Amino acid sequence: MTLTTTRLPTTAEEATRRPAPAKGAGLGLLLALLATVVWSGSFVATRGMADAVPPVQAVFWRWTIALLAVAPLAARPFWRQRALLRRHLGSTALASLFGVALYNTLVHQAGLTTSATNMGMIMAASPVIMAGYARLGGERLGPRRLLGMAVAVLGVLLLVGDGSLAIDLSAGDLWMFAAALSFASYSALLKRRPPEIDGLAFLFTTFVLGALMLAPAYAVSLAVQGGFPATPGTVGPLLYLGVFSSAVAFFAWNKAISLVGAARAGIVYHLQPVCVALLAYALLGEELGLAGGVSMALVLGGVALGSAR
Repeated sequence: MTLTTTRLPTTAEEATRRPAPAKGAGLGLLLALLATVVWSGSFVATRGMADAVPPVQAVFWRWTIALLAVAPLAARPFWRQRALLRRHLGSTALASLFGVALYNTLVHQAGLTTSATNMGMIMAASPVIMAGYARLGGERLGPRRLLGMAVAVLGVLLLVGDGSLAIDLSAGDLWMFAAALSFASYSALLKRRPPEIDGLAFLFTTFVLGALMLAPAYAVSLAVQGGFPATPGTVGPLLYLGVFSSAVAFFAWNKAISLVGAARAGIVYHLQPVCVALLAYALLGEELGLAGGVSMALVLGGVALGSAR
């Protein structure tokens, strides 16, 4: 008699065969919320120093600081997986272009001619683009998620239009729409990251590539515009942008994408206009207007509806 043995599936195999558990989805949504709240503060910091620091220089120093913050934790996994990262250098460089170099430069450029409130509200368009990418990739969005997204977008449009759907866009607003497209493209590219690549190693690689991409533009800006004064009003925001908005928030967002996907994390991202508007009101004195409460209620309701299981 011949005995046959059945190989038990490994933990990794089991994880790929069954959907993520509820606590995994909950963690993903919490990480997406953390990134959203931290990024909300970045729009206020960007707008606050827009007149003192040229956009390209601000972005370059942001990622230099982020590199220094991440390096102690990421250096070992980066070196261990250097061969794997080299094999996927093309897709990683593309993600770095959209998410590190291009997106942040567009945001800082927008900060010259539009308010922090508008910057945050317009960025709420990016989850719609994320959902479009997800649908093209074969992901089923579902009627509840689509309805929640529509309600949240309606709230954002009312907030931008101060209670009406008639929207008057400035040059800075158009820069922000370009930034929203760039960030959505970055989030879609994250789905192509091989799961065996360590999250910190991937993050560190995108930061390095992004800083290298920005270096020539930084040199030109420095030669043409000169440097900026190192004061609490410039160094403080740059430290926030580099440590929290770059190192902490990008790691949280990337992990959220791996747990719940770009489209679902994008629903939580709709909370950003609310966070930015409140912070801009408290720190910069930007008025919300009478329609702000209704608009925020729509955004919150849409997020709750779209993110529910």
